[in-house]
Amino acid sequence: MSTLQNNAPISTDTATFGAGCFWCVEAVFRELKGVISVSPGYAGGTVKNPSYREVCTGNTGHAEVCQIVYDPALIKFDDLLEVFWQTHDPTTLNKQGNDVGNQYRSVIFFHNNHQKETAEYYKKKLNDSGAFRSAIVTEIVPFSNYYPAEDYHKDYYEKNPDQPYCTYVILPKLEKFHKAFKSKLK
Repeated sequence: MSTLQNNAPISTDTATFGAGCFWCVEAVFRELKGVISVSPGYAGGTVKNPSYREVCTGNTGHAEVCQIVYDPALIKFDDLLEVFWQTHDPTTLNKQGNDVGNQYRSVIFFHNNHQKETAEYYKKKLNDSGAFRSAIVTEIVPFSNYYPAEDYHKDYYEKNPDQPYCTYVILPKLEKFHKAFKSKLK
């Protein structure tokens, strides 16, 4: 439970998504109305408190994820899923662009039955509609663990806009996102 500036309590919920590099995911979701915080980290693996270096080996079982805390009165889980599906390629197994390995897999770690059912419904609906050229391979699995990424990963795009990965990968993704979701931006 959080509070607004006038100290009125607001209800919050949490979504955990893996959609490739967490720098991209964070840069996109932090701009949505109703999103309170976006924290890059690691989830779904077997190693406790993994480091970025360990996760990058692909041997920990963890995916790079973002944990998104949001106000469901301002943005629904369905809206978060819409952004999730449209801002990465959910049809490539363990790969997003040049980022390859199981740590870059497309995954929804659901926190409750509503999230599970909603994610499964939209995955089926998108597959049945032919919205993508190939079948969606996004995993929909129960949330089991989350470890925050090292501090230098937080707000990475904001702090490093001139870094080549930010310029050539994140910026074009953000520009496309801004056009598609203009009405949902802060």
